[in-house]
Amino acid sequence: MTKDDKEIVSAILSRIAGRVGQQRLEMWLGTGAEIRLEDRKLHILLPDGFKLERLRRGRKEILAAAAEVLGYEPELVLAVNKPLPLFDKLEAGTADADVRRGSPTPPEGLTAGLLSAAEPDILPLVSPGSLEPEQSFKPYRRPFANLHSFVVGDGNRVAHSAAVSVLPQIGYVSPVLFYGPPGCGKSHLLEGIWCQAKQSNQVKRVIYLTAEQFTTHFVEALKGAGLPSFRRKYREVELLLIDDVQFFAGKQSTLIEVLYTIDTLLREGRQLIFAADRPPSELRPLGPEITTRLTGGLVCGMQAADYATRLEILRALAAQKSLAAPEDVLAYLAAQLPGDARQLAGAMHRLAAAAFAYEATINLEFVQHTLADLMQATRRAVRLPEIAGAVCSLFGLEAEQMQSGSKSPAISHPRMLAMWLARKYTRSAYSEISRYFGRKSHSTVLSAEDKVGEWLASGKTLPLPHGQCTVEEALRRVEAQLRLG
Repeated sequence: MTKDDKEIVSAILSRIAGRVGQQRLEMWLGTGAEIRLEDRKLHILLPDGFKLERLRRGRKEILAAAAEVLGYEPELVLAVNKPLPLFDKLEAGTADADVRRGSPTPPEGLTAGLLSAAEPDILPLVSPGSLEPEQSFKPYRRPFANLHSFVVGDGNRVAHSAAVSVLPQIGYVSPVLFYGPPGCGKSHLLEGIWCQAKQSNQVKRVIYLTAEQFTTHFVEALKGAGLPSFRRKYREVELLLIDDVQFFAGKQSTLIEVLYTIDTLLREGRQLIFAADRPPSELRPLGPEITTRLTGGLVCGMQAADYATRLEILRALAAQKSLAAPEDVLAYLAAQLPGDARQLAGAMHRLAAAAFAYEATINLEFVQHTLADLMQATRRAVRLPEIAGAVCSLFGLEAEQMQSGSKSPAISHPRMLAMWLARKYTRSAYSEISRYFGRKSHSTVLSAEDKVGEWLASGKTLPLPHGQCTVEEALRRVEAQLRLG
């Protein structure tokens, strides 16, 4: 590029900065951008696809600025200035044999706490034409979870303790029932117990399956006159684990078979472990005979992962995937996503794929851009009373105090946080928010927004009933409570 061309490009950049601001222009281009003018085309080459997608949003401003300098509107060419490593390998014909011909080796050890079914079965990447006609490959199957990788938190501590103590005293407390919402770790515990049993010499015959699989096998045995073999298989085990027992509801023939199987195993001192997505009081469709037996041993309720547990799960996932995710990113994800471990895993899968595809550094901006639709989908509708209640709970206030005329910082500061959250999570107008919190003018809400923004930027701390925390941490705690309802 000639000296004149460089001066023209510099003038175009100056005009763009005049339109959108120097800070935004630097954010668009970052470091490593290449800009040149050739044959009435303005080429902008960026270091990664993420910056390229972001720059496309400013296409109109770029072209308008270029037209002011050149006297004509050039053709804008946006591209990444280096190909992805995976494409380099494939084009050069040097892709690893493991990638071309088979499934990747699954990671050993950690399966990311509470993530028994979080990672779906993955088909291997196969390059076209890489398989000979007689060759075949097996799809990758997710390894079972283990008890060592389970992330223990306040909502699952008792259940985890029960799972760990089952094998050392097999049949002592039977059956054991784990129940809780999807993604809280029930299947992880069952898979972990199965793995531990298979690795020990204490239990020789152990079966783990879902209620749906049990039903299918039973129906097949009925149709094929294989009922005696079916009963020997399931009534002679030392340890039987059945997941999703709520699936048995309404299947009368299967329920009778399950009842007799339970009674046989209990008589012989065998160990039964079940999991359900609802408490025993909601398992009445299974019939009183089944429910009384399910609750006759040890019942362990499990809750959705709280913020601290979600953060540990995300740390484990990042370590498992060797993903360079900063702590502030993990904290943001733990605060924004609900307690379903499968969803946490899905978010990390997407981040890993996007970071590889765009060769981008994972930071808050990248996460917000990549997971924008997921964040929006998981955000539940929130009302003003819920926000006020959550803030009062954190700061030890009564609802009446939030709506009073008090200007004491102990009350006015939490009130400002509540107004800020109301603007973020509700569609209420400024006037409606101000009236709800006992203010006379909507300008108090505008002032609260500005003030909380300043607090976040300065790292201000606020007093709590027991200690202090930053404004950022206070908002994170309140938002976590709002998501859990």
